[in-house]
Amino acid sequence: MKALRILLVMIMSLMLTACFGMPDNVTPVKNFDVDRYLGKWYEIARLDHSFERGLNNISAEYTMRDDGGIAVVNRGYSVEDGQWETAEGKAYFVNDKDEAYLKVSFFGPFYGSYVVFELEQDNYDYAFISGPNTSYLWLLSRTPVVAQSVIDDFITMSQERGFDTSELIFVNHDRDSHRD
Repeated sequence: MKALRILLVMIMSLMLTACFGMPDNVTPVKNFDVDRYLGKWYEIARLDHSFERGLNNISAEYTMRDDGGIAVVNRGYSVEDGQWETAEGKAYFVNDKDEAYLKVSFFGPFYGSYVVFELEQDNYDYAFISGPNTSYLWLLSRTPVVAQSVIDDFITMSQERGFDTSELIFVNHDRDSHRD
């Protein structure tokens, strides 16, 4: 019985940490400044996931938490349901605070990787983000529209890292998320 408990604890520990990784060719941005990263971001493009399926006008708002982590509020509009959907989570740095490698949770003790692998350095205008593997990819921007050159760079850099960019979804931003 004791051996079974130890085995279960080991398996659960592996499951809880398995999503902290990143694709082999992805490297987190160094000299990351969390204070500059905080605020509102618009999702420009992503790979498909059940938790965002059918949503448009997606944004993420990042603020500091009292415990040193980051509060995350994701918001998107479901055309099918005719209403806004919101998910609240929390994120913490995996290593040092100057490395853009975080773990994020929307579901209790379960965390997944959030790795910024490209970041516009002057004003933090856009960011390319990976999850634990090449099935998770996002382009975020401070504005709901970006220059085509940013999209082109995102596609090129993502392909070089093994992401299937032929499956990208480009997010429609036709509603003001502060109005509704």
